[in-house]
Amino acid sequence: MSEIKRILPHAHNENESQLVEAMPSAETIDTVADAMRQLGDPSRLRIFWLLCHCEECVINIAAATGMSSPAVSHHLRLLKSAGLIVSSRNGKEMYYRAADTDIVLKLHHTIEDIARITCPEN
Repeated sequence: MSEIKRILPHAHNENESQLVEAMPSAETIDTVADAMRQLGDPSRLRIFWLLCHCEECVINIAAATGMSSPAVSHHLRLLKSAGLIVSSRNGKEMYYRAADTDIVLKLHHTIEDIARITCPEN
């Protein structure tokens, strides 16, 4: 960004140009916003938290969360499209787990910090 255009004559912030240069790209902001939007749903948040600790199939996720398998499948599709979880096939069964990315690790820790949850030991 070459120059900051001011609409109103506010006091000049000495770090303003550095802030603008360091601002994340629109693509980065879109990725983070989509991840946070997906975790804004309580059911998806519970599924995501569970999958941060284990790899599970739809039937076991449904049993753990008290949801139907079709509802769990719907939420899994959304979490997967946001890049928060990954899947692998074992025979006829699909298994899901949290993606191994920085954003997933940070979101997992943030959820636990906010809720004051301690991770179960494996």
